[in-house]
Amino acid sequence: MDLGAPRFDQPAIHHELEALDRAGVRPLREHRTPERILAWIDEEFGGTASLEAASGGIWIAEDDAGPVAFVAYDTRGPRYHWLETWSHEAGVGIFGPGGVARRARGRDLGAVLTRAALFSLRERGYRRALIPAVPSVLGPYFKHVAGAAVAETVDAGRGGRRWRTTVLASGHGGNFQAVLDGARAAELPLEIAALVANRPAAFALERAATAGVPAALVTWNRRDESRDAYDARVLEAVARTEPELLLLLGWMHVLPPQFVARFPEALNLHPAFLPLDPDLDVVTMPDGTPLPAYRGAHAFDEALAAGLGWSGASVHRLGAAVDRGDLFARAPLRISAGEDRVALEGRLHDLERQVVATAVRHWSYLQA
Repeated sequence: MDLGAPRFDQPAIHHELEALDRAGVRPLREHRTPERILAWIDEEFGGTASLEAASGGIWIAEDDAGPVAFVAYDTRGPRYHWLETWSHEAGVGIFGPGGVARRARGRDLGAVLTRAALFSLRERGYRRALIPAVPSVLGPYFKHVAGAAVAETVDAGRGGRRWRTTVLASGHGGNFQAVLDGARAAELPLEIAALVANRPAAFALERAATAGVPAALVTWNRRDESRDAYDARVLEAVARTEPELLLLLGWMHVLPPQFVARFPEALNLHPAFLPLDPDLDVVTMPDGTPLPAYRGAHAFDEALAAGLGWSGASVHRLGAAVDRGDLFARAPLRISAGEDRVALEGRLHDLERQVVATAVRHWSYLQA
């Protein structure tokens, strides 16, 4: 998009924003996205938009009930493979992501915030704006509201490229089954090569046998074997599967730094809503509530015991520090007062499957 077009002149943009305000929708610009807005984006839209919106400026629209729309701009977060040729283009600013809440669609909020964000890019000195990875169905929309034209057509899926993946699991294996199903339906870019389990009773082993996936059981008798020796056996078992990606889906054993160094492409599912900054120990929820960043094996129980009405799920890169790797996807989960634990766990497991699928796609888009 050419940012010199008259539709991005300051008087035109201010006129549109003032009209929104008169209609009871307050437009607000932030040079850095507030934490509660990032959490709201995760709850309302899913996907990975919050990871991108965290790194740039943002326009937000709110009414008396809360946020209803956002558009980020000049984002400097994840650099997907389709941005490689554009990363060195002088004078080109990145537009998006953005979204309008379901309850506010049909009110032209997205178009107004789109033009406001493009005006903000022009203010920062950019001459052109790039909207990356727009589905073809949205091309006419951006042409209409912003005069956009297609700059390049890309294959986000790289022609059906599939990554050789080993799953580590300790329990029932519901997420393992979901990943298996997604891979076989070509919904996830994975080839599930193996399962490694550390508990004989793990039902994930039966799921692997049914699916014809090779499985290794690596158990630990703490009385007869040191932790270092056991960790070495786990590393060896995983190495034999020759993975390009590891997925830890309910794996209940902390792995040592040498394992992390040997397998840098490893993603861990954690049953909590973690902060985007792995160094923080507090996370802000969509309603503005600050919560501890629940880490460790008892995160879900600790969230319930706190009684603050929130839990969630996150997928992060495996690191030497427990549950502190860079995030690839996350989603909050509202807890209703008096909600049955079994029903709540069912909702959490559904959310986990969505977050895992999002994280896998996100990881694949970042590969060179």
